[in-house]
Amino acid sequence: MLSANAERNADTAPLLKVRDLQTHFRTSRGTVKAVNGVSFGLAVGASLGIVGESGSGKSVTSLSIMRLIEPPGFVAGGQILFKGRDIVTFREREIRSMRGREICLVFQDPMTALNPVYTVGAQMVEALQAHRPISQREAMERAIELFRLVGIPAPERRVHEYPHRLSGGMRQRVTIAIALANEPDLLILDEPTTALDVTIQAQILDLIKDLRQRINTAVLLITHDIGVVREMCEDVVVMYAGKVMEKGTVGQVTDDPKHPYTVGLLSSIPDPRMRGHRLSAIGGAVPSPLHMPSGCPFQPRCSRAMPACSQMPDMKDCGDGRLVACWLY
Repeated sequence: MLSANAERNADTAPLLKVRDLQTHFRTSRGTVKAVNGVSFGLAVGASLGIVGESGSGKSVTSLSIMRLIEPPGFVAGGQILFKGRDIVTFREREIRSMRGREICLVFQDPMTALNPVYTVGAQMVEALQAHRPISQREAMERAIELFRLVGIPAPERRVHEYPHRLSGGMRQRVTIAIALANEPDLLILDEPTTALDVTIQAQILDLIKDLRQRINTAVLLITHDIGVVREMCEDVVVMYAGKVMEKGTVGQVTDDPKHPYTVGLLSSIPDPRMRGHRLSAIGGAVPSPLHMPSGCPFQPRCSRAMPACSQMPDMKDCGDGRLVACWLY
């Protein structure tokens, strides 16, 4: 899926295969290459995390997969193969049919994902009837069943509530229930716990893991939190300034990072396993998307930069199956 070996396996029968994805935004000052040559694979029922700082392009990648990039943004190149079909070439009618049925996206803020003027039950019914020939009564019964599945208490009553009457954790459970209504093959989670307190975060993550096991849905998790990736995912992609820096299994990347950016990212995150260990910050700042450095975008902040870094290296297999875009390897 992500490591060299797993990616070869995913090539045989992948659920999702992103190849050299390019997503750009036209501005009055020039073109922003928010995603600039991103590639990864995801197998049926597998879990993959995409991590990186704000502005790394991870959320734009997820929106590109859902075909939710709006002007002035556009997919400038590459392929997004889902079950062997290139989503980039789909007409709007085709992508609408797939969206919500085969691929679902759970946003970071459930209040922006839910319509405030409709009850949560009515929104669930709409999601079900959009892809299934079922009656209003059958859809509402299914909504109650799904609310119970995601741990919403008194679901018979909650389906008649409006979003503002529910807590943040409850609203996020509703959005997950809606996303799972049609048992999608791929569930994309874009920072699904960032707006929640720590206790509710743990409950939501446990819920996602449990549901994944029940219906064998593949999970693509977009996050800046390495701890969440450790708990939720089998493989991980590390992104910086629109490019992939490193990818491999979670154990490989988090226990023995190779790319200097991954090393810096992990060193700046509190880890309960490293008590007494001093945190360090990555020097400098993320480059402006309108004035990217030539070659490796991390070069200006990298303590191990060398003349060769003026050219962007290809992804290299480190010998253990993980892939790194760095001249050190």
